[in-house]
This record gives sequence, structure tokens and C-alpha cells, in this order.
Amino acid sequence: KRGGMPAAQRAVASRPLRQEPMAPTSLIGLLLAVGADGLCAGPLHRVQARNLRTNKVLLLETAQAASDAAVRDALAADRYVATNRFSVRDGKGPKFEQRWANRKSRLATLPGFRYFHLMRQVELTEPIGKEEHDYVSLTIWEDKDAFTAWRKGDAFREAHGGTSIFDFVSTLVSSARILKGAPSPVFYDGLLHMGSGPPVNAPATVDGWRQ
Repeated sequence: KRGGMPAAQRAVASRPLRQEPMAPTSLIGLLLAVGADGLCAGPLHRVQARNLRTNKVLLLETAQAASDAAVRDALAADRYVATNRFSVRDGKGPKFEQRWANRKSRLATLPGFRYFHLMRQVELTEPIGKEEHDYVSLTIWEDKDAFTAWRKGDAFREAHGGTSIFDFVSTLVSSARILKGAPSPVFYDGLLHMGSGPPVNAPATVDGWRQ
């Protein structure tokens, strides 16, 4: 025993400590704790980071310029087209058509209204692909504001059975018996408008109401 410490303890105390290699998980933890910028904050790293930011700004500016060019090159819309696609239950096509034909409409009195057509899909002798809907209603307006005014006005509620609770419920029940699922609306900007006058068999209108 020397200096108050047993020989065995002196041997342990004088033995050099062995450095354990840092485990990969410990290194990852250190990186997360300190941050990559803290470990690599040298001049080269700062230059690389600045270049990356510059390149990002250039890419964003290039993408914005391409988008602006596409808008400038696009044709100006001259109409707003609202369509609704319908699938009917087997054998209910004629009833669906008569429901449209017998329903009063005053679209012709509304500002911005231009044209309406109900279209029935044609069965091909040699199918090249079938549209999943049987009918499409197409309404052409002067612009979107005119369509929105109709959509929020009394004429829309009148055409869709919304004048009373009874009429509304009756319309819902009738639709459920005829249609397979809900209608599917799609909207378009009208381009390159051209016309040659109304068809000769267009329904007559009195004060804007289709008779």
C-alpha cells in the first residue's frame, strides 16, 4: 500500500483509457444536435449554400416567366360554357328527355344567356370507346358572371323544383328514379365562337319562356 492507495487500485488508475469508436447512431445524433451548418460552416460551405439559393431563385424566375408566356399566348375566352353530364337507368332515357322537354324555362330572358342544348350520346356500330354518361346538357353564357347570376337567382330554383318544399322533394324523388348517381358538372372557357343563326326546329319562346 503506497500513499494510502492499494496496489490494485493504483494499477487501474494509471492504465490509459481506451477510446471507443463513435457508433453511427451517435454520429447521426451529433449531426442532428449540432446541425450540418455548424459542422461545415467553413468558407467553402457558405459559397455552396449561396450558390444553391441563387440557383433556386433563377429556377423560380424561369418557371414564372414560362407561365406568364403561356398566359399571353393563350386565346382569349369569348364565352363561358357550363355542362352537366348524366347517366340514366336502363330504359329511362325517353322519360329523362321528356322531363327536359316539358319543363318550362326562361333562360332566354336572362342577361348573358346565349345558347342551350341537351345532347344524347350516339350508339356507334363500331364502338371506339364509350363515354360513361348518357346525356350532356350544354349552356353557353356571355361570361362567368352571367352564369353565376343565373346560378344564384330565382330562375335556377324554378328550373330545379325549388319554388316550394313539395316541388323540391318531388324533383329529388323523380331524379333518383331516373338517374344513376348525381350529375357531373364540367365548365369551360369558350374559344373561337362562330355561329350561323338558330336551328329551324328550335322551340318557340314567349316572353323568354320556352313553350
